[in-house]
Amino acid sequence: MHAYPNLENNVMIRFGLLVLAMLALPASVQGQNNYNVLFIAVDDLRPEMGCFGRSPTVSPNLDQLAQQSCVFRQHFVQVPTCGASRYALLTGRSPKHSQALSNTALYSGKTALSPEQLPAAQTMPELFRRSGYHTTLIGKVSHTADGKVYAYNGQGDGRDEVPHAWDELATPYGPWKRGWGIFFAYANGEHREDGQGHSDLMQFTAEEDTDLPDGMMAETAIEKLKSYQQSGERFFMGLGFFKPHLPFVATKQDWEAVDAMDIEPAPHGTKPETAYWHKSNEFYKYQADFPKTNPLAEQDQIQARKAYLACVRYTDRQIGKVMTALQETGLDQSTIVVVWGDHGWHLGESAIWGKHTSLERALKSPLFIKVPGVTDQGQQTEALAETLDIYPTLIDLCQPKFRETTFPLDGVSQAAVIRGEKEAVRDTAISYWQGGQVSIRSADYRLIARAKKGEMENVELYDVRRTPDPTDNLAEEKPEVVQKLLEAAQDAK
Repeated sequence: MHAYPNLENNVMIRFGLLVLAMLALPASVQGQNNYNVLFIAVDDLRPEMGCFGRSPTVSPNLDQLAQQSCVFRQHFVQVPTCGASRYALLTGRSPKHSQALSNTALYSGKTALSPEQLPAAQTMPELFRRSGYHTTLIGKVSHTADGKVYAYNGQGDGRDEVPHAWDELATPYGPWKRGWGIFFAYANGEHREDGQGHSDLMQFTAEEDTDLPDGMMAETAIEKLKSYQQSGERFFMGLGFFKPHLPFVATKQDWEAVDAMDIEPAPHGTKPETAYWHKSNEFYKYQADFPKTNPLAEQDQIQARKAYLACVRYTDRQIGKVMTALQETGLDQSTIVVVWGDHGWHLGESAIWGKHTSLERALKSPLFIKVPGVTDQGQQTEALAETLDIYPTLIDLCQPKFRETTFPLDGVSQAAVIRGEKEAVRDTAISYWQGGQVSIRSADYRLIARAKKGEMENVELYDVRRTPDPTDNLAEEKPEVVQKLLEAAQDAK
């Protein structure tokens, strides 16, 4: 007699589901299209969770997922703004080559994707779709909130932002009725762009998770997973949660839980001597119940930091629901899960509230990759990683049937790191921003410079082992480090 008969039964059931899913594939596909992909993007999520050493933690579900994933503790995005960061993710192209630095890069100007289907895939979801995967988009994975091209005010033609990528655009709208309405949502169907003057920095009145868009999207994702369980088809699901992006809106329970926590004001909370500071215009255009000074008074910093954390707590709970459904359907045994923050965020450090800088806090974001049978015991790595690496890593792991890309992929597969075969696959991570800014991260340093007429100006060097904030510019003290990192930027793909 077994000591844990229920456990044995559950294991056998899940094994049976895995076998059935494998048998459902055509013989020609066996050995290719190895995994489903659940790609979870979280807007403005910095590494503010327990698995990154944050205490108190507001991320129990992500912390649990980390125990079954490869957690890249040193992951950096290509661009510190939503649209351009997601352009790099989806196309696999570095801004060095694409020049994509704007939020509208996917659908406007010289960087826009072709509306015609080309011989090779323009984007990652298109490549998986052309490999036989059923692709579903829920929420914000490209820049727009639902994958359709509309401006914040609702004007636009509604065409697909990422052509030929998605079989299904499944974002629920609820009472907000349209994409940017759900993105800038307050409770009860109100939103920032509805013409009614709603502009509160924070709101925590909703009672239920589904009273807000992210809760609705989690429920939609769960229903889609159940349908995939029934069909047995390979899938690539893009699930993009909005919070903790501004405005800070979550449920009442999230605010009450975080408000009871002891939260410190921002470290290094005054304006530093750097050429790369900005005035936090996005943050300050919202209405708050405290004076909008810069820097904020300490008690106001704490309130704003708590508001951000309440939103992280809310989104963490939605991710937990989806992960529970993935396990209950048995799809966890055949699905790679990626959790990615599209960039970091300053929470008052350096007197900045937001992204849009070439500094460490704006460029560093979480990256989890969970591979069944490979990362089950969990691992944390200090290996440098770029957002560009996600695309080739998923190709390496999934072996999709169709692998032709319109442009060469500029990233490096991290599969060897995930499998424990290598400690690292890159020496630097390089990011870009408007005005010719380039930001180079090594294991120990971050160098920031501005290219102008073939020369590098405003060169700053920071020892990130001391602090992620720009407190001591070491550029003049360490010219050899500066030269080495500038050469790395020049030689980068």
